[in-house]
Amino acid sequence: MVLTWILFIGTVLISAAAVAHVRSSYARFSRMRASSGLTGAEAAAQILQLAGVHDVEIVPGAGVLTDHYDPVRRRLVLSEANYYGRSVAALGVAAHEAGHAIQHAQAYAPLQIRMAAVGLTNFASQLVLWLPLFGIATGLLSTYTGLGLMAIGWGIIMTFNLVTLPVEIDASRRARQLLVAHGLVDYGLEAQAVGKVLNAAAWTYVAAFLTSVVYFLLYLLPLLSGGRRSRF
Repeated sequence: MVLTWILFIGTVLISAAAVAHVRSSYARFSRMRASSGLTGAEAAAQILQLAGVHDVEIVPGAGVLTDHYDPVRRRLVLSEANYYGRSVAALGVAAHEAGHAIQHAQAYAPLQIRMAAVGLTNFASQLVLWLPLFGIATGLLSTYTGLGLMAIGWGIIMTFNLVTLPVEIDASRRARQLLVAHGLVDYGLEAQAVGKVLNAAAWTYVAAFLTSVVYFLLYLLPLLSGGRRSRF
């Protein structure tokens, strides 16, 4: 029980630190105006056009750092600060999301796997959320069954997070290269600033993966040692 709490608190702290690092880096470089004078939306549109991707809509979205690429609607959603912003942070985030659209257009294998696994992962997320409450409320699940189902759920989430890592890393790599290659940021300080913002964001995905590994092991190891007694 003590080890469980230590691991739980540790993963919470790691995730919180990763998010704080992203917000700090983003806030810092949001004050650095890009020399190109382009907004994030304009930079993303230019990158997509030069990459030969012409069927992706770029729209503003509500919230802070809610930027994402929607492969179903083929839509690139940028938070308003990045859609209208002209900072190197805005261009970096916009280029990163444009990188996902390019991955989709090029049938980048890890992205294809990730897209195919979304439905199953959403189910697994609901499973690990509600199964413990169901087990406690009804007492119908044995410890062995409960641990097994939770291990399967977290195993799916862990695998999804693992596949997400190369998708995000590749999108960030593309973003840095495209911004510099097309002269949207300069090769010196601006490119370095973009790299720092994107590297900080990458740590949130690493933290998510590590968290899922911990939870997977927390349920798997007792199962392997024989969790057949009592109820879940």
